[in-house]
Amino acid sequence: MGPTAPERGLVVEVRDRIAAAGVRPTPERVAEALRVGGHVHGDTTVLAVVDALHRETVGAGPLEGLLRTVGVTDVLVNGPEAVYVDRGAGLERTDVVFEDDDAVRRLAQRLAAAAGRRLDDASPFVDVRLPDGTRLHAVLAPLARPGTALSLRVPARVAYSLDELAELGAFASAVGRVLRAVVRHRTAFLVTGGTGTGKTTLLSAMLGAVDPLERLVLVEDASELRPDHPHVVALESRPANVEGAGSVVLRDLVRQALRMRPDRLVVGEVRGAEVVDLLGALNTGHEGGCGTLHANTSRDVPARLEALAMAAGLPRAALHSQLAAALDLVVHLVRDSGGRRRVAEVAVFRPTADRTVECTAALTVIGHGRVEEGPGRDRLRELLPNLGELRTDGLEGIE
Repeated sequence: MGPTAPERGLVVEVRDRIAAAGVRPTPERVAEALRVGGHVHGDTTVLAVVDALHRETVGAGPLEGLLRTVGVTDVLVNGPEAVYVDRGAGLERTDVVFEDDDAVRRLAQRLAAAAGRRLDDASPFVDVRLPDGTRLHAVLAPLARPGTALSLRVPARVAYSLDELAELGAFASAVGRVLRAVVRHRTAFLVTGGTGTGKTTLLSAMLGAVDPLERLVLVEDASELRPDHPHVVALESRPANVEGAGSVVLRDLVRQALRMRPDRLVVGEVRGAEVVDLLGALNTGHEGGCGTLHANTSRDVPARLEALAMAAGLPRAALHSQLAAALDLVVHLVRDSGGRRRVAEVAVFRPTADRTVECTAALTVIGHGRVEEGPGRDRLRELLPNLGELRTDGLEGIE
């Protein structure tokens, strides 16, 4: 809950006076600033103004409490009067409000500066990782309406295991056996799905099941993967500084990772030219590589990879040739109407008559855990022998 309307006026007045003096907003200095302005207030008002000034200058200001709330994955600000959170069941509006759009703008600029980035009218948007791992995207008004827009993605505070995700209803037990077999057989795979479907969470859990003797080298734009594994080396890309220099992109890091003796090469999110180097690496003896990819369905995955590769200069025919030999299967996630994130499909890559590659369903989860085998089932069993019975009639491992 923010300060009252009279207190907001005092906050602005005291903030400007203390800023001009270049001192910290301690209770004594706030009380002195109020007296200089001709105001006489009790300790309650002085402490309220101090608290408001503290929130403006430390951490994420009024959003700090939301970011620290257990279960919150996203905090979204649509101007000064609309702040939403996502706790896993869809967006919920909060009672947090800002004084005005200038207050939202100041917070966005302060957070961007903490990450070494510039945010102003000449550079009105930014996408950075904050020192605590939170990912910030901000667009200043008037580009954004109804005001300055902030999107904050909270990093995972815990690393879930596959058993824990099964208990939370992320997949049926038959699918769980497949996921563990994928890891055990060093199968190359992608975890796919839309935004907020839990791709990073599932990939972290699968990496946590990797043999402790293996070395994992992770390459990410923003450090989000937190596998519970004893041998993890993580590389993180870096944007250009305010002078436009110093950029390190994922493609650079994938090449460095290949020289670091990885047992498993992991690209946190495949979304650019790094797909060329990843496919090349998986075709040169680096088994068990994996990553995540945004895709609406598993069938869309070859087209998404094709678009990324062609933008990087790899011809369509070469991409499909590489893909046929590099990747084995896809684990596709959805977020249902109740907000639950779950595995919806396991699909395999198969060559077609025209020398391209298609993604074909091997297992499909329908309703509350009913698992049906699809046309890709034989290929899945070739990749993962001794799976046993996979078709189920529902409710296995699903809350």
